[in-house]
Amino acid sequence: MANHKSAEKRARQAVVRRARNRAVKSEVRSRVKAVRVAVAAGDREGASAGLRDAERSLRKAASKGVIPKTTAGRSVSRLARAVNALTPR
Repeated sequence: MANHKSAEKRARQAVVRRARNRAVKSEVRSRVKAVRVAVAAGDREGASAGLRDAERSLRKAASKGVIPKTTAGRSVSRLARAVNALTPR
């Protein structure tokens, strides 16, 4: 346990940050999963609508430092590729 006042404050802040980061990651995973399920079911409209939500949450999580920017970009790219494969050209 922390011995100094500043270390105690840092420990409190870390608990709050960890809870927030876990909530954000959980939301991102849920939105990405929704897109993958829609793609697997062949639901074009649902997949494209879900892609917008998933991309927004991925980019937001990356900008807040919850996940790396490159990871967010890679995930968005792969999801977009899967959704576009459903769309007839």
